Amino acid sequence: MAILVMRPFPDNEATAAALREAGYGVLLSPALRFEPIAIRDEPDAHYNAVIVTSANALRGIVGQPLLERLRDTKVFAVGDATAEAARAFGFRDVESASGDAVALCELVEARLRGSGQICYLAGADLSRDLGTDLGTRGYNVTTLTTYRMTPLVHFSEAVEAAFGAGDVEAVLHYSRRSAQSFVGAVKAAGLEISALALPQCCISDVVAAVLREAGASRVLAAASPDENAIFETLYRAIPVKRRAAKSGKG
Repeated sequence: MAILVMRPFPDNEATAAALREAGYGVLLSPALRFEPIAIRDEPDAHYNAVIVTSANALRGIVGQPLLERLRDTKVFAVGDATAEAARAFGFRDVESASGDAVALCELVEARLRGSGQICYLAGADLSRDLGTDLGTRGYNVTTLTTYRMTPLVHFSEAVEAAFGAGDVEAVLHYSRRSAQSFVGAVKAAGLEISALALPQCCISDVVAAVLREAGASRVLAAASPDENAIFETLYRAIPVKRRAAKSGKG
C-alpha cells in the first residue's frame, strides 16, 4: 500500500523520504515537468529585493548570469522551504513570510515601506500576480518568467497498475496545476470512481477546490501552506498504525 505523491521532481524525492521515515509506502507520479525559460536580463538593472514563491523560479536561472548578480540582493520568500532553497542557491540575505502570497506582500510592505525596485522571479502560470499586487502599493516590479511546468497527461504504467490493484491509499497534491493534471490523468485512465474516492490531501484550499470540483469525495486541505501541515492531513486520513495493519493483512 502506498501514498501517491503528485509533486514534481526533484521536490518529490524529499517528500518521499519524509513519508517513508514516518512509516508509509510511497509511489511517485510527478504531475508536471519543469522546463527553464531563457530570460532577457538587463545587466544594469538594480533591485532592492527579490521575491520568489517557488524554488523552481530559482532553478530556472541556474547557469545564467542573473543568479550570480542577484546573490547579494535581499530575498523575500513565500515560505520556509523556498527560503531554504534560496540559501542553497547562494543567496545570503533571505527572509521567509512563512505563509502564502498575501503574507509575502505584507512582509515586503513591512520591510520596504512602500518603495523600491523589486525583481519577481516567477513561473509562466501564475495563480496570483504579485507584480500587480505590489505595483498598486507603489513598488516598481520587474517580473522575470524563469520556468514553466508542463502537465504530464498520463500516469505511468506502474501508477495505473497500483490503482487497479487497490494499492493507492491517498494522494498528496502540492499545487493547483498538479491537481488539475491529476484529474486529467485520472479521466484519461478511466479511474474516476476509484481514484476520486481516495483521500485527497491538499496543501491549500485553492488546490482542494480543484479536487472537489472534479467530484472527489474525501478532500482535506492543510491548515497552512506547508509540507508539515499537508502531512498532518495525511496522518488524520491514514494513520500510520492503521496503514501498517492493513499492509500486514496483505
